[in-house]
Amino acid sequence: MSDNELGIYLRARREAVTPADVGLPGGPRRRTPGLRRAELATLAGVSVEYLARLEQGRDRHPSSQVLGALAVALHLSAEERFHLRRLTKANGGDDAQLCPSAIEPPSQAVRPTVRALLEQLEPTPAVLLNRLSEILAYTSGYERLAGPLGLLDGAPDGRPPSLLRFLFTDDRARRVYPDWERVADDQVAILKSESLRTDPSVLALDEELGRAAGKLFTDRLSTVTGLPRPTGAERLVHPEVGELRLSYETLELPGDRDQRLLVHLPADDATSAALDRLTGRRPGALHAVSG
Repeated sequence: MSDNELGIYLRARREAVTPADVGLPGGPRRRTPGLRRAELATLAGVSVEYLARLEQGRDRHPSSQVLGALAVALHLSAEERFHLRRLTKANGGDDAQLCPSAIEPPSQAVRPTVRALLEQLEPTPAVLLNRLSEILAYTSGYERLAGPLGLLDGAPDGRPPSLLRFLFTDDRARRVYPDWERVADDQVAILKSESLRTDPSVLALDEELGRAAGKLFTDRLSTVTGLPRPTGAERLVHPEVGELRLSYETLELPGDRDQRLLVHLPADDATSAALDRLTGRRPGALHAVSG
């Protein structure tokens, strides 16, 4: 985990905002994606030098007034503002007081009510994950979908299956995910958003994947921001039914920040029919939804 998450996030958001978004002329000779540092500094009412220190990690304790001004200038959503505040608190150095549960070992226990919820979701492909993206429980629909792909293969040392380990250490991953680069970005963003940089479990995983995947993983740790997309669509290539387009929703479980439920639904009629064949259900058991 990078020790400059706040700076990485500020720069990424600056580069994502176009001059037109904030009423500035674009011009044909711009080499900087999004806003120039001087433009954001002017909009937020801070000096260019101070903004540079924030982005480079040389100053990690901006005031609430500065954060508010940057949030307004960058047109941050409520979720993005919360994430910015969280990054600033994490830089205070007392991560254990900020969120003690976040540095405990990742949960692998599944509440009976969550298992019952998974049963009610059949035949929908749904999977329960912890903050390391380890697979803890799933529906039979998910098993029929993910098993032949290798996603449910556990580690040789008995650890549970892991989406992150599959993506970065399994040769099958790039065949399974035609959009591997984007999926890898999303998974690293999830890891960073759900963990603190002093989390021993995350540090161990970072080291493991850094050794196994090299720059494919370590570069993402230093560039990808920790604000994942909780909903969207992705493509999978299945050995039995071919390419699938799946919409997904991420559901946080109240009372257990360490776990999330990932639910997949067919994004088109062809995928709907393919999932019905995989699960052995009548045609139309899973209706297609737009992503």
